[in-house]
Amino acid sequence: MARTVLTSASKEVIIGFDQPFAMIGERINPTGRKLFSKELKERNYWRVKKEALAQVEAGAQILDVNVGVPLADEPAIMAEVIPLIQSLTDVPLCIDSSIIEALESGLSVYKGRPLVNSTTAEEEVMERVLPLVAKYDCAVVAISNDDTGISEDPDVRFEVAKRIVNRASDYGIKPEDIVVDPLVMPIGAVGSAGTDVFRLVARLRNELGVNTTCGASNVAFGLPNRHAINNAFLPMLACAGMTSAIVNPLHEGLVPAVRAADVLNNNDANCANWITHYRPKPEPGAEGEGEGRRGRGGRRRRRG
Repeated sequence: MARTVLTSASKEVIIGFDQPFAMIGERINPTGRKLFSKELKERNYWRVKKEALAQVEAGAQILDVNVGVPLADEPAIMAEVIPLIQSLTDVPLCIDSSIIEALESGLSVYKGRPLVNSTTAEEEVMERVLPLVAKYDCAVVAISNDDTGISEDPDVRFEVAKRIVNRASDYGIKPEDIVVDPLVMPIGAVGSAGTDVFRLVARLRNELGVNTTCGASNVAFGLPNRHAINNAFLPMLACAGMTSAIVNPLHEGLVPAVRAADVLNNNDANCANWITHYRPKPEPGAEGEGEGRRGRGGRRRRRG
């Protein structure tokens, strides 16, 4: 049973088949955000702090950290941002970059055991990323595409993932330290995208014994009210065997949907996490007032 262990300096999070679904917060990422990109370029990190704290407060157990900005010194920024975030929160981090120097810069200052995002099955990428994963003894996201691109055929994507798992073993990287992203197609373009990924996740779990993740919002790309689709999709993914996803935990209804999936998949012992977060809080003074009323209005039992 695959258990991908991630740690910070003081906290452990396990991605696993018998564990609560792991939500990886996606919002420390400047892609498509001009102001955020400008701030990172200027080494202004106030938004990084804001996004980190808000996502953890919302329920993210892991934070993805991507500071890729064109023409910026990404390795230097990563080396500053990782310790900053670790000073604010104790959740493990996912160091996310396509620049190998930025990955190593983040890994060199990280306290604990992070997740690296990511490698593909492209030979050049595996030759750069996998030795780094082995050197720092961390876990890695493996994306199911190669030099030919992304196949719409889920069986082809399975074979691509299998190739990465086999290649990683050459570097001493175990399957439990590989979290496969099987790639979710947009349902608006590929009508079978949902059922395809459910079947693919089951194969990855049963045949390769690896944990899985994805960018969950991709499924509803281009559709109206896409958040409603995402909130339905995540519990279905969890039921199919997916163990984590990169999400925006601030979207309304998303975190309760994931926590409900944990309850229904028996990954929330005695529903303890659900009860902790959603048990109605008593109104101030209600308990005392009730006892007072019973005390004044109740009948005393006569002693014999």
